[in-house]
Amino acid sequence: MLFFTSDTHFFDEKLAHDTHFAQRNYLNATEMNRDIINNWNNVVSPNDVVYHLGDVGMVDSNHTGFTKLSSTLNELNGQINIVKGNHDTRAFFKFLQKNNYQLENGKMKFVLHDVGCIIKFNHHQFFLTHYPLMLGISKNSINLHGHVHNYSINTAYNINVGVDTPESEYLDREICFGAPFSSEDILKMLETKKAIFKDKK
Repeated sequence: MLFFTSDTHFFDEKLAHDTHFAQRNYLNATEMNRDIINNWNNVVSPNDVVYHLGDVGMVDSNHTGFTKLSSTLNELNGQINIVKGNHDTRAFFKFLQKNNYQLENGKMKFVLHDVGCIIKFNHHQFFLTHYPLMLGISKNSINLHGHVHNYSINTAYNINVGVDTPESEYLDREICFGAPFSSEDILKMLETKKAIFKDKK
């Protein structure tokens, strides 16, 4: 299965308490990290693929910090494709690449993308980026992104897949904080958002 998420901000003590921009209300980042890990692994299996659209975590830019963050990522199920966010350094990407490893299914644990990537499913082309991408009106091209946390881009063709996105309300079920969205969730969010924008015309 395919899953999508963004802006986990592991170890970010400041964001762990942010109830406005990020809608998080944890005592500390350790508590937040544990919720994300548990809720991620409750929906993602070891053989699934997750696209993480940036801002993985906030650690010191050194071997100690990178080791701490990569150890947390290694607790997460699935192959993780990471699109570089504004808080992700190239040094950390190089560290992950150097310490990458093969999963039991033969896939590498980490696949790294500096800017973004494009995938296709259900007759749609999805542009996966950290920052919202202005595609204009397009029948089958959709931008999945993060970066804006508890905000939504005012078009039907952009879906915020961050862990604190308000667009999870487009689903008819509750998503536990930190659990990635499945491809089926994405299609439902897209369908609902398009219907809302159509009604506004």
